[in-house]
Amino acid sequence: MELTTVWFILIAVLWIGYFVLEGFDFGVGILFPVLGRDDPDSGETGEIRRRVMLSTVGPVWDGNEVWLLTAGGATFAAFPNWYATLFSGFYLPLLLILVALIMRALAFDYRGKVDDPVWRQRWDWAIFGGSLAPALLWGVAFTNIVRGVPIDAEMEYTGNLFTLLNPAALLGGVTTVALFTAYGAMFLALKTDGAIRDKAREIALRVGLAAAVLAVAWLAVIHATTGSVESWIMAGAGAVLLLGALAMLPSGREGWAFGLAFAAIGMSVGSLFVALFPDVMPSTTDPAFSLTTTNASSTDYTLKIMTWVAVVFTPIVILYQSWSYWTFRKRVSGHHIPTEVALAARPEAGRQPKQPVASSSGRSAGGSPEA
Repeated sequence: MELTTVWFILIAVLWIGYFVLEGFDFGVGILFPVLGRDDPDSGETGEIRRRVMLSTVGPVWDGNEVWLLTAGGATFAAFPNWYATLFSGFYLPLLLILVALIMRALAFDYRGKVDDPVWRQRWDWAIFGGSLAPALLWGVAFTNIVRGVPIDAEMEYTGNLFTLLNPAALLGGVTTVALFTAYGAMFLALKTDGAIRDKAREIALRVGLAAAVLAVAWLAVIHATTGSVESWIMAGAGAVLLLGALAMLPSGREGWAFGLAFAAIGMSVGSLFVALFPDVMPSTTDPAFSLTTTNASSTDYTLKIMTWVAVVFTPIVILYQSWSYWTFRKRVSGHHIPTEVALAARPEAGRQPKQPVASSSGRSAGGSPEA
């Protein structure tokens, strides 16, 4: 197997890892306005619920984003022409994603620094927007990458922003939002207990059914024009796995549901790369202008060095992140929230002097988990 093919596969694996891991914490952020409300039946305030939600992703969200950084770096090193065309042509959408991710990261760490409901509310909206925007724009971007965009003989993108906002791409954006929302709800059902767990399972089933319909339509649109037998099989397997995940929810088997959804997203994203190969960015101007694994790659010497580095460090990263998930595997509920936070969430707390409280990223000031 040629090294260009090896690195195409490795980059595909990195993107799959990013979406199956970052996808659920995007979903948690999107669900903030829905699940983060006061619940009179359980006696939990909206603040306590939001802290529970943040505690589920607090120990892992930053590690999930490492997969994006590695995918971008690997693309830059292994396929510089692909990187140059992609980041110049998709400059505005990628910039918006970057800004959204930065605001989201700041919100995780700063929302709990001041005991002020208005302060926290503003950061809560930053978490929501910083999760919704990337979930939408990644679907738009990958639909365009796989179906093709106008590229000239100089490997330069010749379209504009509105070229990217075509109906198929917008369908892709809506699909990834729905899919990640359902996926995040499954994760919350798996990682929480009590009333929020029941509500998350209900949302996962309702949104998941809509996401399944959208996903089938989206994958059919993509593979109808660029797909192969292998990509169709993988896309079909992804749809079946998603339906299997939804079937597990009514009986309360959240672990199976989340695992099957994990596999469904991985299989679906994998089908996009199978449909794309051997191109990395097809040209709708002229197929001869398409970027491929051959004309967009670095030298063999560069790829050999990168391969040895990947062989050494990739297992280390995977083992460390697996250990992190295992360490924070237990469920979280309202009684795990520190006493001072629960008191601050009460309405009468607004009359008390403002005091710093623990960080809302899911970790205390010393870096240890709050729950």
